[in-house]
Amino acid sequence: MKNLVILVDEFNKEIGESEKLLAHNKGLLHRAFSIFIFDKHNRMLLQQRALDKYHSGGLWTNACCSHPKPGEEITQAAHRRLKEEMGFDCELVNAFNFTYKVQFSTDMIEYEYDHVFVGRFDGEVEPNPTEVANFCWKELSLLKQELQQAPNLYSEWFKICVDDAVNFYLTSALSQAAE
Repeated sequence: MKNLVILVDEFNKEIGESEKLLAHNKGLLHRAFSIFIFDKHNRMLLQQRALDKYHSGGLWTNACCSHPKPGEEITQAAHRRLKEEMGFDCELVNAFNFTYKVQFSTDMIEYEYDHVFVGRFDGEVEPNPTEVANFCWKELSLLKQELQQAPNLYSEWFKICVDDAVNFYLTSALSQAAE
């Protein structure tokens, strides 16, 4: 079974489909999502990507990132992958979107129209070991310090959007429920 992604234009209008690795090899703009999860202590859930990922293996990043399948609504895809990768589901709010393009040393190009979802969860995390090498809940002040001192430990997309995700969460009703 082919792993297809949805190709889009710069306005997120669907223009076709591509096999995922081909889209990353050729740098084709495609739809993606990133999920940021916080707990009642306003800590962020981080995952360390499995070491054998085709790019960014071993790097720390947000709770979950992936691509919707052709014909799959973006919010449904986010809930599906959060459950598959981290072993739980929760309310997710589509916070914002952004486009980024990064060339990796592996000759792969990540060119994505990324939908950022934010949620709150206070239960058990059961990560899928084929997707996740490790996970932790990180205090936001410590995360900010680590990003300044050792940015190479974190994924490129995470570094681009983490501040906006934190700001969205802290000003949303999701964080108010934590108090």
